[in-house]
Amino acid sequence: MNILIVLTSHDALGDTGKKTGFWLEELAAPYYVFKDAGAQMVLASPRGGQPPLDPKSDLPEFQTDMTRRFQADAEALKALAQTAALETVDPADFDAVFYPGGHGPLWDLAESPVSIGLIEAFDRAGKPLGLVCHAPGALRHTKAASGLPLVSGRKVTGFTNGEEEAVELTDIVPFLVEDMLQANGGLYEKGPDWAPYIVEDGDLVTGQNPASSEAVAHALVKRLATRKA
Repeated sequence: MNILIVLTSHDALGDTGKKTGFWLEELAAPYYVFKDAGAQMVLASPRGGQPPLDPKSDLPEFQTDMTRRFQADAEALKALAQTAALETVDPADFDAVFYPGGHGPLWDLAESPVSIGLIEAFDRAGKPLGLVCHAPGALRHTKAASGLPLVSGRKVTGFTNGEEEAVELTDIVPFLVEDMLQANGGLYEKGPDWAPYIVEDGDLVTGQNPASSEAVAHALVKRLATRKA
């Protein structure tokens, strides 16, 4: 079971002068779900090397058992510091792909031709895709084999407009995940703000917010285990 984890390389929160990046919990929780299930993982990012951590996600109030485990794990930290450049990754080498969120993906992964091609390759091959929180923003320009938006007619979720408003970034982000998914024909669903909520539609698994990341990872592992059975 080989799983590719794709992280953002973008660290600027618009023109605010503040930093962003990936959200720690959304990497840490799935990382250990995958690892504890016996998966081999490769971490990648557009630029390769150390991806930027959203500093807010490292604050004490956002720490969990999984984030603490990750921060104390020398092997995990080494893998994070040495992510592969996304353009060097071959989708054929992996059984599934997972995208953690944080606001960073709205700027780089959403617009990256390499990321777009990668997602489309997994989709065409019928391999599971998992994206959580802001990471469904990476689906913005992806197309299905039909030429329609990849999410068109499919059940999806992602960071809600209400959650974006609560963190006061509605006017800072390049687009709102909820609005984009709906505009692309996605059958958008959501639960209460900040509560775990995931949606599965075929091999596309999406999670609403950081609290949903572990459940998305479990859903991917379950799909892969079913295929091997």
